[in-house]
Amino acid sequence: MNQPDWIRYTDHRDMRVCHSLPLVRIVGLRLLLFALISDFAAAAVPETAVGSIAPAVNALGVDLYRAQGAQGDGNLLLSPYSIQTALAMAYAGADGETKAEMERVLHYSGADDVVADGFAAFGSQLMVMTENSKKRVALAKTSGGPSTPVEVNVANRLFVQAAYPLRKPFISLLADRYRAPLEQLDFHSAPDKSRVAINNWVEQQTRRKIRDLIPPDGVTKDTRVVLANAIYLYAPWEEEFYDRATKPEPFQVKGKESAAVPTMIQKATCGYAKESGFTAIQLPYAGGVLSFLILLPEARDGLADFEKKLTSDLFAKMAKIPKREVELHLPKFRIEPPTVPLGDELKQLGMKTAFDQPTGSANFDRMAPRKPDQYLYISEVFHKAYLALDEKGTEAAAATAVVMAPTAAMTPKEETPIVRVDHPFVFAIQHVPSGTCLFLGRVMDPR
Repeated sequence: MNQPDWIRYTDHRDMRVCHSLPLVRIVGLRLLLFALISDFAAAAVPETAVGSIAPAVNALGVDLYRAQGAQGDGNLLLSPYSIQTALAMAYAGADGETKAEMERVLHYSGADDVVADGFAAFGSQLMVMTENSKKRVALAKTSGGPSTPVEVNVANRLFVQAAYPLRKPFISLLADRYRAPLEQLDFHSAPDKSRVAINNWVEQQTRRKIRDLIPPDGVTKDTRVVLANAIYLYAPWEEEFYDRATKPEPFQVKGKESAAVPTMIQKATCGYAKESGFTAIQLPYAGGVLSFLILLPEARDGLADFEKKLTSDLFAKMAKIPKREVELHLPKFRIEPPTVPLGDELKQLGMKTAFDQPTGSANFDRMAPRKPDQYLYISEVFHKAYLALDEKGTEAAAATAVVMAPTAAMTPKEETPIVRVDHPFVFAIQHVPSGTCLFLGRVMDPR
């Protein structure tokens, strides 16, 4: 098996989570982009390094959160960073009106190289974060401190049908800025063998946590390109919860009925803000670069109204709230929603020509030559995520697949506040220096 293409760190305990990710059905000549996520934490990152992508990641995350949230009253989980990474690689190949529409919907600003450089800078900083966490744990052996490092494994690769005419500048951009080297496969003659090869690569990058990503019929003889991104994340708390303190406490499920759920309790120094209509808690992971952000509406049944007020600017503000001692009661929970197609939501947001609406309008000429009788377009965007939170920390995973097919045509300190997260709330795993939301969701029922 080939070595990973970007970052690979192997010193970590065995995680006990293994979940299938999105099953992607593909027809005709197409391009797949996969983005898997699952584990992050700590390292000093200059705010300007990812300033070009943080607002875009959060803004698209809020757009899709609202679109998905309006479809039901259950738990919700998205990875704005995963979705943006996959779509950013597709954007790198877009041209004309398709490029302009994607730019608007994805909230990009500045020149194309600013977008690519932003994602490249963020990836590099994840590497720094992991190295700093390792050093911190090594020092802790003599001076006391965290015993488990934050771990990040990030890899990108461009799988392509041998001899398929991708444009050289596109190949170079993915190699240089997204660190996605090209690997040739024979989709035409051996589609299933190619599918297994990609799945094995994904499994290796995610330490066997993501298996069989592409189903048996997910790759056909007409497949020409698969763009793959894999990220593994595990984030231990800066201060672990004492597991013997965990006890059943009432939670207002969906803001309506009370149920006893396992609730973690600790006095911790963390970000705290009492705002109009809600309370914010920013609980740091080891090293303090990543945090678990809780936005708790004041009213037990007030989540729906609060969700209407979510903005990218709000998340940027919450990344900078002051710290103080808080007694926190936080339910343990695990969310694993099914794969969701995001194509309709993206079209409604204004990204139509990328999906070839109207027919003949898709333009990905910067990826591969566009011919009148054959050109690439996005047929669907699939996304799936997983998150588990307990006394030790957080483990999370997500996957995004962009499927492309051809067509012929602050509060003053008084007494220690007690925050009981005992009714529906919004949460995010946030990169504190930039405010970037790696994950975004809500808990209606933690059971």
